[in-house]
Amino acid sequence: MSTIISLYRANVKEFIRDRAALFWTFAFPIVFIVLFGLIYGGTNSVSYNVVVIDHDNTAISKQLVGVFNKVSAFKIKNESQSQANSDLKNGQLDMLIVIPAGFSAQINAKNPANPAQVQMFYDGSGNQTNAQVERQIVQEVLTGFNQSIAPYTPPVALNIQTISAKNLSTVDYLTPGIMAMALMQLGLFATVAPLVTLRQEQVLRRLGATPLPRWQLLASQILFRLTIGLLQCGLILWVSTTFFHVNIVGSPLLLLGLILLGAVMFISLGYLIASLARTVEAANGIATALNFPMMFLSGIFFPLAFLPAFLTPIVRALPLTYLADAFQQVAVGSVPQFSLLTDVLVLVGWIVVCTALSARLFKWE
Repeated sequence: MSTIISLYRANVKEFIRDRAALFWTFAFPIVFIVLFGLIYGGTNSVSYNVVVIDHDNTAISKQLVGVFNKVSAFKIKNESQSQANSDLKNGQLDMLIVIPAGFSAQINAKNPANPAQVQMFYDGSGNQTNAQVERQIVQEVLTGFNQSIAPYTPPVALNIQTISAKNLSTVDYLTPGIMAMALMQLGLFATVAPLVTLRQEQVLRRLGATPLPRWQLLASQILFRLTIGLLQCGLILWVSTTFFHVNIVGSPLLLLGLILLGAVMFISLGYLIASLARTVEAANGIATALNFPMMFLSGIFFPLAFLPAFLTPIVRALPLTYLADAFQQVAVGSVPQFSLLTDVLVLVGWIVVCTALSARLFKWE
């Protein structure tokens, strides 16, 4: 065990002396979280996704629908009420407005005790300032509509109902994604190139000729990289929670387990790439070729629903998709793309496959 610790210390000293490695390992992900935090951490967007359902389907109700369609802050979506309810609960819709059947009849009845009502459904668990703005806009629309109809008609009332849903800010969504990206780059860049360099410079061959068991050398390197992965994710979480008020809602122990699982998965992938690449240039080329698809097709910067349907097979084949989804579920309570069990099993499967292939293909010289 003392041998592993000594090798581990040597890896730490070598890493600390490499300023470029320090920058890309720690500063680069922090630059991402600070950049996106400054962009998206302030006021929320004034644009809202809204569905308007007209069950009355009369001239008066259509007139009101037309008023809602002209509100510049509303992006009106065409959906059924059942789909709109589902989207609202999943956080994919900001507001559902329902004009009930009999709306025109109630207006024409001119009964102050029973005025016509418009129902508004919105997420009551999200930002309350944002919710207040939504209610105010709808109320202003109804006020203008009331003024356009006969003066003696009782005003249309707003019936507000809240639905509990998880409403994430953009920086909430980005934090677990950037954690997953940091672990990916730990495996692709901080693992592959150093290993291939050691082999290309015959260092691995000379170490292999010593009495030092090879498993101890590998164990020290894996332990070192796991430490780096934990430090990366810890630093990202600290910056996010301290400066951008990201609320981590999940179990810290479960999140720690997922960080270790993700780090092991990408380290094993890094060893597999190092087993296949003969030169540093080839290793960097393979790592870069894998890096960019995973960065932009795994849902770490925007929801997978935004991607075209024909990319679905590629998205489902990328391991970062499942690590990011697991982080988003546990860390900030995001709407899951897959079950947490599915995410874990896929990551474990990647570890098993990459480790088995690396053990068979890795060469020390």
